[in-house]
Amino acid sequence: MATLRADHVGSFLRPPELLDARRSYAQGLLSNEQLTEIEDASILKILEVQRDAGLEVFSDGEYRRGIYSGALTEALEGLVPSGDSQFTNLASAWHGPDTNLVVEALEEVRPQHLVAGSQLAQKRRIAGQEAAFLKQHAPGPWKMTLTPPQGGQFWKPGVSDQYYASVQELQAQLTQMYRDEIGALIDDGASYIQLDSLGYVISFGNPGNREQAIRTNVASDNALIDGLKQEGVTFGLHMCRGNNRGHWLAAGGYNEAAETAFSGLHVDRFLLEYDTERAGGFEPLRFVPKDKVVALGLISTKVPELESQDDLLRRIDEASKFVPIENLALTPQCGFASIFQGNPLSWDDQRRKLDLLVSTAKKVWG
Repeated sequence: MATLRADHVGSFLRPPELLDARRSYAQGLLSNEQLTEIEDASILKILEVQRDAGLEVFSDGEYRRGIYSGALTEALEGLVPSGDSQFTNLASAWHGPDTNLVVEALEEVRPQHLVAGSQLAQKRRIAGQEAAFLKQHAPGPWKMTLTPPQGGQFWKPGVSDQYYASVQELQAQLTQMYRDEIGALIDDGASYIQLDSLGYVISFGNPGNREQAIRTNVASDNALIDGLKQEGVTFGLHMCRGNNRGHWLAAGGYNEAAETAFSGLHVDRFLLEYDTERAGGFEPLRFVPKDKVVALGLISTKVPELESQDDLLRRIDEASKFVPIENLALTPQCGFASIFQGNPLSWDDQRRKLDLLVSTAKKVWG
């Protein structure tokens, strides 16, 4: 795949019929077969939108997932409710116009915090159904988004330690599951595999251990892909500050993570959020190696207002002072619907953003 200039993060707004179907399915009013039929039709619809907009790599919009990270949990057996509320003080952690929307969305899509309550096993491939449909129907090269596994996410002392000697043992099992899945995706014909990570720009835990946490993230993410890279397959990593109903979790630039992450990660391209001043300046990009591409997330999926192309061109020019223009690309800052309810944009707003993305990329790179 030639250098991709107009990129996207993978998720798209669900059409109304899919939103209704997912809720009906949750209420037991639709069978799995009926839901799949509506998912299939909706994916064909968003593939057509991407093709008509002129995008050169395609996704299924994450239409079979309730949340961007749901592919893993929905593929596993052995997860049990932790008994702890995951929504305590959640509203105060998010920022935006109405944080109650965030809580309502998460309560609908993931009402319980799940932990390892036995030895975990796969009941199906993590992204096998998604890949099979894209392989058959994508009108061009296609990408798959995956969320790097975090053993600590599924760990509860007194429960998980009855089945695993340590969090590290659980992490090793999840890593191997992902390596198997990535290998299978490459065999399926995926030309682009994107890892979505919160850990590089959001601090989880003690800020004093931030540098070590970033190094641990780098090692964990590299462990997913090392030895699997092949000619014609692009590996990307998206650094996210949180994306839920137009809200966000964190603000701050890439300064803390830049040198360690940009120089240490073995991916081919970085998809970076740069839609607002919350993301800081372009200076940290000086640490990006010369053989990697940076997709600048200058177009916001959080608001319906359309960006000025002149502003986009100016900012791309500013970024080129730190990364050569031939190593840059353009992308929205995140997906349009990291959670299935989606961000506060209309279907037409989304299309206008995609048109702007493609037309701006053509103006810069031809």
